[in-house]
Amino acid sequence: MRRITGKAKDETLIELQSATDSQTGDGPAVLTAFRINLHSDENNGNGVPLSERTSLPGHAETDKLQPNRDTVFFRDGVRRIDFVLSYVDDKDGEKKQERRREFEANLEKAGLELETDDKSDSKDQKTYFLKIHAPWDVLATYADILKIKVPFKESDIPHGQDVPLEWLSRPFRLPEHIMHPAADYFTYPFDKTKTNFFLINNKDTFFPPSTRNRIVFYILARCPYYKEGRIDKDKTGIKRLLSNGTYTSAFPLHDVRNAECESERYNLYRHWARFLCFYKEQPLNLIRKYYGEKIGIYFAWLGFYTEMLFFAAVMGVICFTYGVLSYDDNISSKEICDASIGGSILMCPLCDKKCPFWRLNSTCLSSWQSHLFDNEGTVFFAIFMGIWVTLFLEFWKRRQARLEYEWDLVDFEEEQQQLQIRPEFEIRCTNRRLNKITKEMEPYLPVTSKCARFCLSAATVLFWISLIVACIIGVIAYRLAVYAAFASIIKDPMRKIQVVGRFITPQLATSVTASCINFVIIMILNFFYERVAVWITDMEIPKTHLEYENRLTMKMFLFQFVNYYSSCFYVAFFKGKFVGYPGHYTYMFGKQSKLRNEECDPGGCLIELTTQLVIVMAGKQLWGNIQEALLPLMRNWWSSRKGRHNPENHYSRWEQDHVLQNFGQLGLFYEYLEMVVQFGFITLFVASFPLAPLLALCNNILEIRVDAWKFTTQFRRPVASKARNIGAWQEILNAVAILSVVTNAFIMAFTSDMIPRMVYLYAYGNGMRGYVNNSLSIYNISRIPESNMPEDHDYWFDNSTTCRYRDYRYPPGHEKEYFHTMQFWHILAAKMAFIIIMEHVVFVVKFFVAWLIPDIPSDVKARIKRERYLIQGELGSSYKLCILRTKYLHHSAAGSESVGGVILCGCRLKSHPPK
Repeated sequence: MRRITGKAKDETLIELQSATDSQTGDGPAVLTAFRINLHSDENNGNGVPLSERTSLPGHAETDKLQPNRDTVFFRDGVRRIDFVLSYVDDKDGEKKQERRREFEANLEKAGLELETDDKSDSKDQKTYFLKIHAPWDVLATYADILKIKVPFKESDIPHGQDVPLEWLSRPFRLPEHIMHPAADYFTYPFDKTKTNFFLINNKDTFFPPSTRNRIVFYILARCPYYKEGRIDKDKTGIKRLLSNGTYTSAFPLHDVRNAECESERYNLYRHWARFLCFYKEQPLNLIRKYYGEKIGIYFAWLGFYTEMLFFAAVMGVICFTYGVLSYDDNISSKEICDASIGGSILMCPLCDKKCPFWRLNSTCLSSWQSHLFDNEGTVFFAIFMGIWVTLFLEFWKRRQARLEYEWDLVDFEEEQQQLQIRPEFEIRCTNRRLNKITKEMEPYLPVTSKCARFCLSAATVLFWISLIVACIIGVIAYRLAVYAAFASIIKDPMRKIQVVGRFITPQLATSVTASCINFVIIMILNFFYERVAVWITDMEIPKTHLEYENRLTMKMFLFQFVNYYSSCFYVAFFKGKFVGYPGHYTYMFGKQSKLRNEECDPGGCLIELTTQLVIVMAGKQLWGNIQEALLPLMRNWWSSRKGRHNPENHYSRWEQDHVLQNFGQLGLFYEYLEMVVQFGFITLFVASFPLAPLLALCNNILEIRVDAWKFTTQFRRPVASKARNIGAWQEILNAVAILSVVTNAFIMAFTSDMIPRMVYLYAYGNGMRGYVNNSLSIYNISRIPESNMPEDHDYWFDNSTTCRYRDYRYPPGHEKEYFHTMQFWHILAAKMAFIIIMEHVVFVVKFFVAWLIPDIPSDVKARIKRERYLIQGELGSSYKLCILRTKYLHHSAAGSESVGGVILCGCRLKSHPPK
C-alpha cells in the first residue's frame, strides 16, 4: 500500500519544510526538499529508482502533513516504517543520550534511515519515538546474508483435485483471498548479484513487512553503541539498551485495524480473531505472512491438534455413555449398597485414632460413580488413545512437511544454524577459533567452562525437583490430617449430618481440598520455575536461538512435568498400594512419623484420581485463559485510560501500539507449554477420565480464538521469525505418547478393579455375585493395636469380633493367617500379563502405523524435486548466457567501440577498450 499523491506516471514534488531548531542529542533539525519521480513503466514497476532519489536525511523532524496520523509511513508518505524505538528523558539522561547518539549513528552507517517524533507530539508529552526504515540496498544485502527465499518463477504445478462431497465443508471455509493471500511461486534464496533472476516487480513491496522487520531486528540486535576504537564489545544490541533503560520499547508496527482501510490485520481480526468464527478454518497463510513462520506453525499445530481431539472426544463420550447405560448391570455396586450385604460388613478404620469403624454400604455412591469410568469400555478407550496418539503425531509430520514446502522452510535449519548466532553468545565468548566449514573465525565456549556450567545447571534442576517432592509430601500429610478431621465429624450414623456425609465422604472431602491446595502450590512453584529455567539456560550460553529454545524447553517441561503430574502419579500408583494390613500398617518415614499410608475404599482411588485430574487440568486452563485474555485487556486499559477521549486515529500508529502489551521472546514458548501439559493430561491418565479429551477440545476451541484476539488487538506485533517445525516439543510429544501407553496400562491394572473382577469371573466365581465379599479379608478386632484403634468406641463393633479390609489374605485361625492367598498371586500375575500384552499390542500397532504412513506426502516430494530441477535449469542457462556474452564482447572489442558495463543474471561484464 503506497500513499503517494498523484497518478502513477506523474512527476510529484514533495517539499517538506520546518523551522530550524537548535541541535539536540537526537540530531539536528533539517530542511528537506527532494523530488520523487514515479515512472512505473520506465522502471519496470519497481517504484522510485534509488539512483533518481536524492539522499534522504537520517532524522527528519518535520511538521505533520495530514491530521490522520494512523499511518505506517514516514512523514513523506513513501518510506515505510519497519521498526519503532521509544525512549523518555530521565535523571540519567546524559549517559543514555550518549548511548542513543552512538547507537543511532551506527544504525545510519548500516544504511538504515531514521526519523524522530518529538515528545511534544506524543499524547503523554514525554515519550520520543524513533522510526526506522530499511531501504532497498539494506534489505537486499541482509536478505542475501540470511538466505531469505524469494520467488523466481510462478508455480506450474496444479493444486489438488476437488474432493468428493466438497460442498459439505463449504460452511467451514474462508474466502480464497484470505486463505491464499499470495500466488504460488517457486522460490530460491535471495542473491544480491542475481536480481534479474527473481520476480521483482516492485522493490518497495518485494519484501513483505514481516521480512522487513525481521531484517531490521537482525541489525538492531548486532549494532554496537560504543565509539570507534573502543573495546567495549559487550555494548552491543538493542536488548542491552532495553535492559539498561536507554530505550523503553522496540517493536514493528501493526497495520491499521478498521474497515475503512482494509489491511492484513483487519482481515485477521474479521475472519480469525472473532469468537463467532470458531467453526471456521484458520487463515494460516495470512497468519504466516503477517506474523512470520514461527507463529504460523504454532497455530497450524494447535488447529491440527484441536481437529484430532474431536475424534478422541467422540470416543470418550461413547465410552462414558456406555458406563451410564450399563449402570444398572453393576452387580458389585448393588451388593455394596444392599443393606443385607454391604450394610452387614464392618470395615476396619482407614486411619489411626480419628477414623472409626464403618459400614461398607457408606461407599455406595462412590462405587456407582467409579463404574462410570471403570468399565469394560475403558480398556478399549485406553487402547484407542494409544493408537490415536500415534496417528496424531504421524499425520502432523505430514502436515508439517507440507507447510515446510509451502512456506519455504525446506533446509532452513541447516542454513540458519551458522548464521543466526545469538548476540549474547558473541559478546560473552571472547575466545575465537577457525570454523572448519566456513573457514572463518568464530566465537566458542571452552570445554572446561561448558562442563562447569552444565554441572551447575544439573545441580540446580535436581534441587528444584527435590523441592517439588517436599511439597508433595506436605500435601500428603495434609491429606491425612484432613481425612481424619472429616472422618471424626461424620462418623456418627445417628446424626443428621450423615445424610450429607453420604455425598460428602471423608475421601471426597480430602480429595477436593487437597487437590485445591495442590493446585495453589503448583501455581506458586510455576512462578519460580519460569525464572529458574531462564536463568539456568542463560548461564549455559547457548550458541544459537534454536539451541537456546530447545534447552529452555527441556528444562521447563521437566519442571512442569514433575510439578503438574506428580500428585496424579501418587494417587494412581502409590495411594492404597502399600498400606499393609491391620496390626502391621505401613507408615511414611517410619512409625514415629504417625503418617500412615493412605487407603482407598472401593472405587475411591479412581474417583480421587479423576477429581485430581479435573481440578488441576480445569484450574490450569481457567487460570491460563485469565492470564491470556483478562490481564492484557486490563493492562492495556490502564495504560491507555488517559487521553482516550478523542478518536483513535488522532493518535499515531506507533502511539497506539506503544500502549499494547509486549509479546516477549518467550511468549510463544508458554503457549506451547500450556498445550503440551494439557496433552499430557489427556494421554497419561485418560484411562481414569474418558471425558478429558472433550474438556480439552472445548478449551482449545476457545484457546485459538483467544490467542488470535490477543495477537491482533492486545499485543504489539511480534518480530517475525522462521521455524520449520515445533522444535523440541516434537520429541517431548513423542516421549509423552510412549509413556502414556505404560501409564494407562498400569492404571487399568493397579488402580482399576477390572483385573480382580475378571479373575474372579473366570476363575473363582459363577458370575459376579459374591465378588465384594471375596475381595475383602478378615481381621480379628482384638488383635488391633491400641495405637490403631479409634478414640471413641462405637456400638458398631460391640457384637462384632472381626472387621474387613481390602486385600487377599488368609483369615484368623488359618495356618497361614494374614499371609497372601493364592488368589492374590493369580491377580498379580494377571495384572502383569495384562500390562505386557496391552503394551505390546499398542506398541506394535503404533510402530506399524508409523511405518505405514510416510512422513512426507508424495506430492510434496514431487514439488520439491520440480523446484530444484527448475533452479538448476534456470541458473545453468543463465550461466551459459553469461559465458556466451563474455565471449562475444571479447570477440567484438577489437573492431568496435567500447561496450559499457552490463549486468546479466548477476554477472557483471566489464568493458574492453579497443586495442
